Order: sequence, then C-alpha cells, then structure tokens
Amino acid sequence: MTISTFSFALMNVSVKYLDRIPTFQIVFFRCFGSLVLATTYILVKGIPIFGIKRRLMLLRAVLGLTAMSLFFLSLKYLNVGTAVSLRYIAPIFAAVFAVFVLREKLKNIQWLFFITAFAGVLVLKGFDGNINTIGLTLILTASVFSGMVYVVIRKIGVSDHPAVVVNYFMFVGTVIGGLLAIAVWVRPMGYEWMFLLLLGVFGFMGQLYMTKAFQIAKTNLVAPLKYIEVIFTISIGVLWFNESYTIYSFIGLFMIISALVLNTLVKKD
Repeated sequence: MTISTFSFALMNVSVKYLDRIPTFQIVFFRCFGSLVLATTYILVKGIPIFGIKRRLMLLRAVLGLTAMSLFFLSLKYLNVGTAVSLRYIAPIFAAVFAVFVLREKLKNIQWLFFITAFAGVLVLKGFDGNINTIGLTLILTASVFSGMVYVVIRKIGVSDHPAVVVNYFMFVGTVIGGLLAIAVWVRPMGYEWMFLLLLGVFGFMGQLYMTKAFQIAKTNLVAPLKYIEVIFTISIGVLWFNESYTIYSFIGLFMIISALVLNTLVKKD
C-alpha cells in the first residue's frame, strides 16, 4: 500500500507540475498510458476484455472521468496536498448514496465522523486565506462524483475483473479526453513530455499495488494506509513547489483525515 500511495502522490504532483497544459490534455495522457498497460495486462492474463456488466462499467467510466477532470482542474487553484485531502471526502458521499441506492445502514458514530470531516472543510475555508473558492468548489464536486463511482462499483460487484472495470474507465477517458483536448491542445515542452508519459505509469502502479495490498492483508489494516498519500503529497508539494500551509490548514486537514480513518476502522469493525 505504501508503494501505491507513493505512486498516486507522484501522479498528483506531476499534474500540478503540468499547470501550463490544459486539463483534458492531461486527462488524455493519464488515461492513454494506463489504457495501454491495463489492456496489455488483460490480454496477457487471458481475461475477457469486454466484461459482463457493460452498462454499469460505462456509467462508472463517465462518473470517474468527470471526477478526475474536476480534480485535475482543482490543482490549478489549490495546493496539491489540500486538494488530495479534500478529495478523500468522497467516501462520505459514497456512504450517503449507498443508504438510498444500496439500502445500506450507517452507524450513529459514522455520522459524527462525517460532521467532523465537513467541519474540517469549514476550518480550511473559513480561516485559511489560501483556499481558493473556485478550487474548493471543484474538488468538492469531484468528491461527489467519486462517491457515485464507489456506489456503482459496489453494484458491479465481483462479476467483472477489476482490471476490466479500470480498462473501461481508461478507454472512455482516452476517447473523450482526446476529443475535448483537440481544440485546446498545447504542445508540451521539455520535461512536460516526460511527466505526461509518466502519468499513466504512476496511475497504473497505484491501482495495481493497491489491489495487491487488499488481496494479501485485512481491509481494516490496509484501508487507513491509503491516507499516507496525503503526507507524501504535502511533503513533495512543500519541497518541490514551495507550497505553504497555515496552522489552520493543518488543523482542518487533520480533522478531515482523522475522521475518515476512524470511519474506515468503524465501518470494517
């Protein structure tokens, strides 16, 4: 899981570095790289590439593409560590959606954790002058769509291989991202080519090692470790981009992450 979170952190800061490149062009390269790797993996393993629940996988792809695009766009307005932390509010929206769509039940203590996480968002916005309103709106909307993605994945269940589900996402992202990028295409220069090509590699490695982690260890032990991504991302953001955080930033981020970790532990109890 540590390798997975570090890979995702590198992908996040790569997107931040590519500030000059339009969002949909970044989406195209991110998805195309992973599409090549995922398709190769599926063919080598002999996995049926079209899957079974195709409509649900297409829906997951569209929702995931929307969430990804909004997240990448938010990085143009927010510190990378702040954006990543706020993106992790997605499980809260997923839990609420699951109550109505999947008829799942929530423990009372989980609502307390959800309120604490949102209070952390209010601390960030209310006391940290570095939080851009547009960026905050984008990342919270991205989290809502990510929450929808989690619910759709639950509906897909185990009927389709995870690599096939991801491949649908990468295919749709490559096609739509590529088409939307044509009108705003910017020619990459220098190191931008390297980071664009590495986006798919980092994303694929993150997905692969996260899946392996959940396969070999108990979920309640592995799941909280994914939040290490926030620590990695903030550290790289400070060292690479000279990003600064106020004391209110750390208070708000601590409230959000601690509440989500506790929710993960309680949910798996």
